Amino acid sequence: MKIIKTPETLSRYLKKLKSRGNSIGFIPTMGALHEGHLSLIRAARQENKITVVSIFVNPAQFSPKEDLKKYPRPLNKDLTFCRKEKVDYVFLPRAKDMYPEGFSTYTCVEGLSERLCGRARPGHFRGVATIVLKFFNIIRPDTAYFGQKDAQQAIIIRRMVKDLNVPVKIKVMPTVRGEGGLALSSRNIYMSALEMQDSLVLFKALNLAKVLINGGLRNASRIISRMKELINRKQHAKIDFVAIVDARDLKPLKTISGDYLIALAVRIGKTRLIDNFQGRLLI
Repeated sequence: MKIIKTPETLSRYLKKLKSRGNSIGFIPTMGALHEGHLSLIRAARQENKITVVSIFVNPAQFSPKEDLKKYPRPLNKDLTFCRKEKVDYVFLPRAKDMYPEGFSTYTCVEGLSERLCGRARPGHFRGVATIVLKFFNIIRPDTAYFGQKDAQQAIIIRRMVKDLNVPVKIKVMPTVRGEGGLALSSRNIYMSALEMQDSLVLFKALNLAKVLINGGLRNASRIISRMKELINRKQHAKIDFVAIVDARDLKPLKTISGDYLIALAVRIGKTRLIDNFQGRLLI
């Protein structure tokens, strides 16, 4: 495993490898790796000759009120995971190399970026799209791997790739869950034992929605109300949003049909958690 810190060096290595016909699988991360990230790495290794993982806590996707300084950075543990999973290259860029002095060019996927999580986190997805596009330009991967837990992010990246003719395949892998169904997240470590118990209500709310839909209910507002009732029973839970939207453009649905996404964001204590379920309803 090679650890590379500068964009120029990584580009040089990978350009040579691609010229020899090697396919490249890429997993962008902010570190604090867990089983969800490792599932992406394993998929990339299985499907590509070369696997590249980036570890970069991207300042452009944090607002001044968010937890950039507190974000976990267990680098040695992350590198141990990467070695164990036989990652070929770990990219550890510095902020000043990714955003040099005078940096003023950003990528924004309009419309999609302002909905759902984008309402509470203005500028977040601009930062995500910008750094991911920079990584794609540096690494030139054949396939990039993302988790379904961050469904809005994956939808935005797919739109960006299509709109800008970026020659990379986006593959979205299933959400990895812990005991009780909680989606694995680097932020889960912030929660107390009692908060962890309350956090399981996100998965329960999504399962309730599935049951209601399978039972024939199609009215989105009624399903959302039932989900909110369930979540609000938990002492430590404060709802940011619960939404049922079209899975293509993230616009709210009144009646569930076609490809839909049920997404929610809930604060458990001080920790903001997200989760979702994506389905298809054929009329």
